[in-house]
Amino acid sequence: MDVVAAHYAASDRGDLDGMLAPITATTTWTEAEGFPYAGTYTGPDEVRENVFFAIGKDWDGYTFALAELVDGGQTVIGLGHYHATNKKSGRSFTARVAHVWKFDGDTVASFEQIVDSVPVAAAID
Repeated sequence: MDVVAAHYAASDRGDLDGMLAPITATTTWTEAEGFPYAGTYTGPDEVRENVFFAIGKDWDGYTFALAELVDGGQTVIGLGHYHATNKKSGRSFTARVAHVWKFDGDTVASFEQIVDSVPVAAAID
């Protein structure tokens, strides 16, 4: 759970390297269907390029506000909200989200995002 808490602390600081620190070359990172960056990416370079750089290109003030961190042993869940303003449309959104982190021992095996993508899409259109 400390690894996930450290990821979110790095996010709060705007520290992308710190956010990607627990992601190994074999970690899979899945963004939900219906989300603008949907897909499964493997390793920190793919996640950096296809998720975080893409978000930075399209949104201002993109944040994740952690409301609760649930320790399930080899599965840790982060619950909270995304908020951002679309650079092109100027519209903002807030969306409920869950992050499911699965571990293989001390290593992050996978990350899966589950998000209400309707408000995100509405901010784009």
